Parts: sequence; structure tokens; C-alpha cells
Amino acid sequence: MTIKNYNTSRIIGCCILCWQLLASIAYSAFASVPQHFFDVLTDRRWTAHWIGPATASPYDYGVHLFRKEFSLKDKPRQFIIHISADQRYALFVNGHLVGRGPAAGGLLTWNYETFDIAAHIRPGQNLIAAQVVNYGRWTPGAQMTVSSGLLVQGDSDMEQVVNTGTGWRTIKNDAYSPSLANMSAIDIEPADQITGKLYPWHWQTLAYNDAHWEEAAVNERAQSAGTATEYTRAMQPRSIPLPELKEEPAMQIRRSAGLTLKGTFLAGGAITIAPHTKVSLLLDQGYLTNAFVETVIGGGAGSMFAISYAEALYDHMGNKGNRNEVDGKTLRGVQDIIYPAGGPSRSYQPLNFKTFRYIQLDIETKEEPLTIEKFARTFVGYPFKELARFESNNKKLDQIWRTGWRTARLCAVDVYYDCPYYERLQYTGDTRIQSLVSLYVSGDDRLMRKAISDLASSMVAEGILQSRYPTHHTQIIPPFSLYWINMLHDYHMHRPDPAFVKLYLPTVERIIQWYTNRINPQTGMLGAMPHWNFVDWPDEWPWSSERPSGGVPPGGIEGGSAILSLQLAYTLKEAAALLSYFGEEGKTGNYLALNKSLNAAVITHCYEAQRGLIADDINRSSYSQHANIMGILSDAIPDNLQRDVFLKLESDSSLIQATVFYRFYLTRAMKKAGLANMYVDNMDIWKNMLDLGLSTFAERPEPARSDCHAWSASPNYDFLATVCGVEPASPGFETVLIQPNLGSLSFVKGEIPHPQGIIKLHLRKTDTNLTGEITLPKGLSGVYRHQGRNIKLLGGTNNI
Repeated sequence: MTIKNYNTSRIIGCCILCWQLLASIAYSAFASVPQHFFDVLTDRRWTAHWIGPATASPYDYGVHLFRKEFSLKDKPRQFIIHISADQRYALFVNGHLVGRGPAAGGLLTWNYETFDIAAHIRPGQNLIAAQVVNYGRWTPGAQMTVSSGLLVQGDSDMEQVVNTGTGWRTIKNDAYSPSLANMSAIDIEPADQITGKLYPWHWQTLAYNDAHWEEAAVNERAQSAGTATEYTRAMQPRSIPLPELKEEPAMQIRRSAGLTLKGTFLAGGAITIAPHTKVSLLLDQGYLTNAFVETVIGGGAGSMFAISYAEALYDHMGNKGNRNEVDGKTLRGVQDIIYPAGGPSRSYQPLNFKTFRYIQLDIETKEEPLTIEKFARTFVGYPFKELARFESNNKKLDQIWRTGWRTARLCAVDVYYDCPYYERLQYTGDTRIQSLVSLYVSGDDRLMRKAISDLASSMVAEGILQSRYPTHHTQIIPPFSLYWINMLHDYHMHRPDPAFVKLYLPTVERIIQWYTNRINPQTGMLGAMPHWNFVDWPDEWPWSSERPSGGVPPGGIEGGSAILSLQLAYTLKEAAALLSYFGEEGKTGNYLALNKSLNAAVITHCYEAQRGLIADDINRSSYSQHANIMGILSDAIPDNLQRDVFLKLESDSSLIQATVFYRFYLTRAMKKAGLANMYVDNMDIWKNMLDLGLSTFAERPEPARSDCHAWSASPNYDFLATVCGVEPASPGFETVLIQPNLGSLSFVKGEIPHPQGIIKLHLRKTDTNLTGEITLPKGLSGVYRHQGRNIKLLGGTNNI
């Protein structure tokens, strides 16, 4: 099978991915697709129509099955199709699972995938089939939807025999219904209840008789984005590769009741449970993961087989405690429920992947014994490759590196997730940090580009971005629009792609104008602010009846917030740099002038000379690290005072402390103040999480809701950009600045992917300085800077 992914501003090269077995069906990688298909599918020549259920509601919850038989005289060399669905599909050809999709998008950016299915086609009669799920009233927050539908388009005249339209048959699969246990605080799709006796077994094979199925309803013809006079879903090609899939190792049995079992689950082969027996098994993967789950059951008619999933267990006080400990704790997770049909070797598969470390199986048999033959879990994630390397004499940092990278991996599939268990939403505040981790550890910028485009398309009429996108629940966190500008600037500095960046300059300007309109002329600071002006999660800014939005600092609603005003000033510097690069000097000057004006206003109204710190608001009602972090980053605090102010942030425990998210900006301020050598000894938050047995990093210090939160992976960026000190010295990463900050470390080794190759360094601390080697890719140049030394770097190995 082959695939090629395209983007409207550039064609992304072929990407060969190594796929593993899922549900005993081979997935294959995709390589090339003819150039002409891109032209066909970006103009008005779609010939396929969307199809939907014939009599079942296209808007309510439903799992809809579609089939079409077709005949070919000879086995084709290639057979390319383009496929999408509303909401999600699984594609089968002659019984082989080919792929799932579509990648998440919006109504004006609806994605389709391209597959070469020739490997699964044979001479004579063939079958193409798809399962389409619509979650109806339980549609997850990140899913856009119109109505249940499937779209398949053959690439050439020969392949258009499979086009959706007339000739496709459909039925609603009533074996599936939503399982809603423990779903009240979760914004993903519901878990599944599967009734085996209702399942149309072998429906995706030619041998199945679909005579009782209905003709699918034929709806509107597909239209490409930018070509139609009106749209329901505007089609665009998937711009990112298909996910990585790999089998997870067997789970360990941590607790059993009703059956005496220890060690590795199913290590000794199938397990048979006698009639009229209740069994409960607690299984431990050993680490958090995202995985599709398949359970193969023999017999067991009339039984109940529940599978509950959780990140962690809870004690009787509702605390998670050490994640490795299970004694006295219970699992409170989402739950799939299977009612087996009986018969031999039936495979039951929930509709989507689950996030878990622990799984509990609760089984109750009736008159018939039940045999668990297989319990497979297939990891799913964006196919990032770990090209970077970080090593030091502090082995705790190595553990932080591994844990951070797992956190980043679980928070990325077809968009960046804030967290995989609870929401799976692409929030800008999280995504800026995730994107930098991706660039530095994998060198892959495709998901970052998609995120920039996705979020830009969320603009609302008043001129501000939604805080997360894609989503059908509108939420606006204005500071996140500023982080989007920062993210665009990050991309501009790290990738030589000015045409892409230039597309989004009008979005930058609209956001800045939205903020400019909210500056109070009497104070020169931001006035009363609409929406949810979230900054961070310190305990001092809780949810309350008076302030129904948690994480909002003083002045974040009524106006006069130093933190929000200074964040705008900080972002204005990066917006000015973007516009200056593209020759917009007049606007650049205006932005820099507004930066100075905001800074001066905050110092006038909020600076407390006696403490030498900026208060949180115009009433000087509290003091935090946050206000002074932004004071440093915005240059409201002059260069000559930034070091002293930062030292106060570290020493004054009375200040409201930055939690995990805002420590990313704490580190930016630390570097700007010339104190980055403090970084490696400033990681207690992450070390404490490791001591609690976490295998990924949590949303915030205990008590944490999410055990895996993307913004907490920032050390994987800072180990390379701060400790190794590798950063772009000019836009597009055309030159490099290497300014290491080893702190208490005696040596570091690092490898960092760059658009031209891999940057390598090995630095060792001497009594007075650093020595070592730095290797740059051919054609790359830069500067090494440390303790007043400036050494020019050229492609090849440079001795320091």
C-alpha cells in the first residue's frame, strides 16, 4: 500500500512508516501516489458523493457499516483511492484492515486520506467495506460533524468503480452502544458496550451475505476546499503521516479475585473461567500508553466481560498517591462492556483507542464457560522518531528525558492533545511547548504546521482565536492567541519556510488589534477583559462563585492585570520581528512603541520599589512569579535589573509560584536574565513526579487531574535548547548559536536534529571553562558562546 500526503502550500515528500499488526490484520506503510491526483482533487472534478445511512438517523449515535462489491479482470499494479468520513472510519479491503481516519479538521478543512489498496485486491470479485461511527449527542469535543457519512473516490477511471454513490449497501450495527460509566468529566468519545449476539460477524469479507442490507442514501457531491460555491465539508488532503502502531508487551497481574493468577497475563496460554463464576483481575502495563484493545473470547454466551481503564488508582480518600502502589486502592476508569455471543474465537474491539496504565477485567459467567484467548493492545501515536539524544552525569535527568518524551508521544496522534485521557483537544498554550519539543527531539515539523493552520482557522468574528481547535465547543482564552503568535515566531526561527509564515501575518495583526482595542487609555494597561483569561494553575487563583474561571490572576476580569499586559508586551516583540522580516517596518515600529508604552504603564502602576518587584495588578493585591517573569520577557524590567529580580523570584517563597505550565516561561526568563546555569538544579517538580511513580508528567503538582499533560514535557526542549544551549541565531535556523549552561553537570552529550542534519556536541567541564567538540552539518555555521568566549563554528567538527 502507498500513500502520499500533500499540503496546499507545499507537497510533503513520501514517508515510509513501519506498521505492526492490529487485531491480527497487517497494516502496511505508504510510499507514492501519482502527481496528477493532487490536481484532480483540488479542483471541481470530484465525482464521488457522500453516502449515509438509508433509514437510520444520520445525526444520532450510530455505528454504520458500508459495503461494495466490484470485479476486476486482472490484479492491478496500483489501485489508489481517497477516503474520508463523518465522523470516523475504519477501511477494509477483502477483510484486511487498511487504515483509520480521517485526521481531525474543521468543516472548511475536512481531511481525506489516500491509500493504494492494490496489495489486497485479486482478480475477480472484490469487496471494499468501511465502518463509520457517529457519536451523536456524545460526540467528543475535538470532533466536528455534519451527519453520518462516507466518501470514497477512485483516482482514475478504472478505480472509480469504488466511488461512493449508487451501488453501496449499508446497515446500522446495533451491537454497539455507548458505555457512560465515569465519563462525566471527560470530553472524549464514550466507551463502548458490545452485544455479541447482535454483531454481523465477518461483515467485512466477501463470504458475508448482505442481501438484507439497504442501499445507502446518496447525498451531496464532494467538494474541495476553495473551489465550491457552498460546502458541507470542504475537502483537503491529509498533511501529516498516518499513525505509528506497535504491539504493547503483555501486562502484569497485580491483583486477582475469583481466580488465582499471578505473573504475566496469558503467559501460560488461554484462561478458561468456569460457569457461574465472578472474576476480577487488575492488570498493569507498567507505564501509561494509548492503545487499541482487542479481546478474543471463546464461548461465554450470556456472560458479562467489563474492561475498565485508568491512568492511576485511588485510595479511600480520593488520592492517587504513588502510582506504582495498588494495595487498598480502586480503579475508577471508563469502561467497555462486552456481552459475548458464544462460539469460538470471537474478536471484540472498541471503536477507538484507550489511554491507560491499569486495566481491570470484571467477568461474570452464566451457564457457559468463557475462555480468554487473547488480550492485545496496540500503541497508537503520531510517528515521531527520537532523533535527538541527551546524556549527562546526572542520571535523574536521563529519567526525566525518557518520561518527558513518553508524555509528548501520548499527547500527539492526528493533532496535539493537551491530555490523552480526558480531553484530546489541541490547546494553543500546550501546543506551543509541544511543537518545540517535536522540533528538537524528532525534527518533524508537520504536526506543528498543521497545528498553526488549524488554530488560525478558528478565528471568531471579534478577531481572536479560539483557545483550542478543532472543536465544536467554542472556548476563548485570549492569552492563548498570544501564544499562537509566539508559536508562529518559533516556526519562523526554526524552519526556512517564509511563504508559510507570511500566510498568517494578517492573523497576527488581527490578534494584536483585538488586544490594542482593550487597552484602557487612562492606565495604559489592559482594561476589563472578556472570556477566560487563564494564566496558570496556582492554588491562589482557584475556581469560585465570585471568579468562575480558575487560573485567572487579579485584574484578569476587571482590568489592570500586570501579567496580561506584560504578556501582550512580550508578544509584541515577536510580532514585530515577524513583520520586520517581511518588510513591514511601519507596523514593526508601531508594535515596538506599544511594547514600550505597556511596559512603562505597568512599571508606573504596579512596580513596588521597596520589594523591587512588579505586583500582579494595578491594585497591588498580590505578587507572583508570573508578573515578574513577563516583566523580564517583555523588557519592562531593564536588562541591568533582570538578574536581581529573577533571584528574588527563586528565593522569595511568599510569591505565588509558577506551576508546571508556567515554568516553561520561568525558564525563558531565567535564560534572559543570564542565570540559565540554575536550570538543572531547578527541577524538583519533575523529580517529585518521578518519585510518585509517574511514567508521564502530570498537568500540575498533586493533586493532579491528568497524569499525562503535554506542557509538562518542556524539559525535553530545555535539555537541548538551554543546557546544551542550541538555538537558531537567525530566521530559518540558517545559523546557530550554541550557548551551553551545564550548571552542576560535569559533562553533556547532545544530538539535535536541524533542517540540514544533526548537530552533535560533547562538552566537559574543566576547572575554569568547558572543552569538547561540536559537529555541525555541512553548510551550517554559527557561534559558540561561553564565559565571554566567542568561537566561530563551521560545518564539520569544531574543537572547543
